[in-house]
Amino acid sequence: MDYLQYFDIFDEIDREEPPRKRKFYKKRFDPFTLEEKDFRMKYRFSKVYMRKIVKLVQRDIELQASGGGLSVELQVCTALRTWARQEVQDDAADIHGLSQQSITNICRRVALALASKAAQFIRMPSTLEEQEQVVSGFRNICGFKQVIGAIDCTHIKIKKVGGDSAQYYINRKGFSSLNVQVVCDAQLKIRDIVAHWRGSTHDARIFRESQIRQRFENGEFHGRLLGDSGYGLTNYLFTPVQNPRTAKEKSYNKSHILTRNTIERCFGVWKQRFRCLLLGFSVSLENVKLYIVALAILHNIAIEMNEGIDFLEPVISEDNGDQQVLREGLDSRSGQETRRLFIETQF
Repeated sequence: MDYLQYFDIFDEIDREEPPRKRKFYKKRFDPFTLEEKDFRMKYRFSKVYMRKIVKLVQRDIELQASGGGLSVELQVCTALRTWARQEVQDDAADIHGLSQQSITNICRRVALALASKAAQFIRMPSTLEEQEQVVSGFRNICGFKQVIGAIDCTHIKIKKVGGDSAQYYINRKGFSSLNVQVVCDAQLKIRDIVAHWRGSTHDARIFRESQIRQRFENGEFHGRLLGDSGYGLTNYLFTPVQNPRTAKEKSYNKSHILTRNTIERCFGVWKQRFRCLLLGFSVSLENVKLYIVALAILHNIAIEMNEGIDFLEPVISEDNGDQQVLREGLDSRSGQETRRLFIETQF
């Protein structure tokens, strides 16, 4: 019966725990060891203001107590470098000593923390004093009165969407995108944003079904928006005069263009700071929508903190052009009359 001893040996082997695989962590790069100039080039913020952003989101970002937990500082710097430099996640991962999946998780975690602060950083002026400050900012450009915001849409490129709805994401330029509506002020701060419409959706429809339009309908603001000819003319949204004939109409159009140009500049600066907005996203559609809002918040924070952008490479402004629409029935009669009186009295 000696052969039975082998079963005892096998039992002992089964009871032995396999040797634990030793964990190896990549050496992580500390961004704050960079010189100030290099730091700003890579992260679009100075060290002082980056630390303020860290402080803003630190309570919302969960720190791991063991297993190589990441500091809030490293997570914020990693996410901003990924968004600002438009590096593929593999490159950003190598720089910070993190896996590609870690980069994905970090970006989403930081974006969620920022997006939770949207009401604090993306908002229309509410009090009369705040509204007058915004109106004054636009008036100082070239004398156009009673303007509280410039509105337009910009396409953010996304990866091809599958399924039956794929065709609706393809815009008039032939690529898949989200059509993002933004209202900005004269300081280029984003005051309102809608970031969920598919690329084929017309600007006018996005505005027509937006909450900001309803707020203007309800009379919440003592001012009006300026938009291009793709929008319908109303009492609270002025568009250019089609085929201007009089000197006053031509003067109005010139002033309208110069004042409304703030939204084009806003898009340019926003995309200049965060190259992912200019070149597009390769992440999931859910994350794209989240990132757009987060980057709008970071843009506003940069303006509030007087973060300059002189050190950035120039970005060619996208040539959206006015979308071709049938204007018959698009402009309201009351809007036409309000604009006519405005032109006669102000120009």
